[in-house]
Amino acid sequence: MRTRLLPLLIFLLALVLLALGVPLALSLAAAEQQKVVVDRIDDTARFGALAQFVTASDDKDTSSKERLATLEEELARYHDLYGIGAGVFFRSGAAMASAPKGWAVPEGGGGAEAFQEALAGRRSHDPPQVWPWQRGRLVVASPVVREGDVIAVVVTDSPTGRMRSRVLRGWLLIGAGEVAAMLLAIGAAVRLTSWVLRPVRVLDAATHDIATGRMKSRVAAAGGPPELRRLARSFNEMADNVEDVLEQQRAFVADASHQLRNPLAALLLRIELLALELPDGNEEIASVRTEGQRLAQVLDDLLGLALAEHAEADLQLTDIGALAAERVAAWRPLAEDKGVRLRQERAAVTAWADPVALSSALDAVIDNALKFTPAGEEVTVAVAADGEFSKITVADRGPGLTDDELGRIGDRFWRAGRHQNVKGSGLGLSISRILLAAGGGTIDYAHHAPHGLLVTVRVPRSSPAG
Repeated sequence: MRTRLLPLLIFLLALVLLALGVPLALSLAAAEQQKVVVDRIDDTARFGALAQFVTASDDKDTSSKERLATLEEELARYHDLYGIGAGVFFRSGAAMASAPKGWAVPEGGGGAEAFQEALAGRRSHDPPQVWPWQRGRLVVASPVVREGDVIAVVVTDSPTGRMRSRVLRGWLLIGAGEVAAMLLAIGAAVRLTSWVLRPVRVLDAATHDIATGRMKSRVAAAGGPPELRRLARSFNEMADNVEDVLEQQRAFVADASHQLRNPLAALLLRIELLALELPDGNEEIASVRTEGQRLAQVLDDLLGLALAEHAEADLQLTDIGALAAERVAAWRPLAEDKGVRLRQERAAVTAWADPVALSSALDAVIDNALKFTPAGEEVTVAVAADGEFSKITVADRGPGLTDDELGRIGDRFWRAGRHQNVKGSGLGLSISRILLAAGGGTIDYAHHAPHGLLVTVRVPRSSPAG
C-alpha cells in the first residue's frame, strides 16, 4: 500500500509546488522587466524636459544651442554609463540629438510602433516580455509636448542582458527553494505514510497469522490515527470471539469423537459376533463391517483434527533429509505391495520444524500419493533448500486434479467426485495443513505434468524466535 500511496502524495505535492512556483517565477520576470521599463520612462521624461527647452527657442539662439549641447552631453553620458541607446527625434524621424552618434529609431523590437504611438501623444505600450533565453531589447518612447502639440519623441533602446541575468538568478533561487521544499515534503510524506500505515501492516500480519492457524496473534493498539487504533481494538475483540468459538467447536468435536468411540467399538464387536453365525462371504456383513471401519477412521481423524488445532508446535532444528528418508522407508513396503516405485532425492537440508507434526504431514501426503498412483508408476519425494524455507516435494503419476479441484483440495471432508470410492475420510490433508501452520510451514498443490499431483511442503530455515 505504501508503494501506491507515497507516489500519489509526492505527485500531488509536486503539483502544489509547481502551482506556486511557476506563477512566482513569471511574476518575478514581469517585475524585473517592469522595473526596467519604469526607469526608462523616467529617463525619457528627463530627456523630454531638456528637449522641450531646446525646441522652445529659436535654433539660432545661443541659449538654445547650449541646451542642445547639454542634451547631447547628457545622452552621451547616459549611453557611456548604461550602454543604452537614446535619442530625441523630430516628427519627421530626423534626430535632434542621439547617443551614440548617428543612432536612429530601431526598426525591430517594436521601435517603429513605439515611435508612432508617441507621435500620437501617448507613451508607448510596455514591450513584450523578454525571457532569460531570449536576446530581445526594450524600446520605450515618450512624446515631447509643447503647448499641447507633440513636437518630438524621446526613444530609448535598452539591452536586456543584466535584466535576464537577474531573472535567471531569481528563477534559480525559486528552483532551489522548490527542490528543498520538495525534499522536505517527501520526508514528511514518508514519515506520514509510515505513521499511518504501520498499524495497517501490523493488522495485516496479525490477519495472516490467524488465517494460517496462529489464533493467539493479536494487534498492539498503539500508534497511528485514532480510527486505526479503534480498528485494532475491534480486530482483537473479533479475534478473541473467533478463538472462543473455535475452541468450543474443537472441544465439541473432541468430546463427540471420544464419546462415540466406545459405542462404535461395541457395535463393531457385535457385527463380528453376528458374522460368525452367518455363512462365509456374506456381502451384507462385509459391507456393514467396511462402513463401520470407515466410521471409526473418521472418528479417529476428527479427534486428531481437534488435537492438532489445539496443540502447540514443538519447534526443533531438524534434519529434513533424514526425516523424509525415514518416512519413505516406512511407506516403501506398501508401495512395493501396490507395484509403485517410491523414490527419494535426498539432500542435506535443515529447518526449524516440529518433527512429529512434519512426519504426520508427510505420512498424509505420501499416503495420498500412493492411493492414487497406479501400479508401474512412480512417486518421487525430493528435499531441497528454497530461499528462507526448506521444501519437500511429493510428485505422483496419478490421474491428477482439475483447476477447480486444486482450489478445494485440503478442505475438510472434501474429496473429488471420481475418488469417492477410495478409502479415506477427507481429513488427512486438512490435519497436515494445520500441523504445518502451527510451526510456520505451508503446504501447496499444483499440477504435475503430464499427469499427476505435485505437493510442496515448506518449513522455515530460521528460528521463529530469531
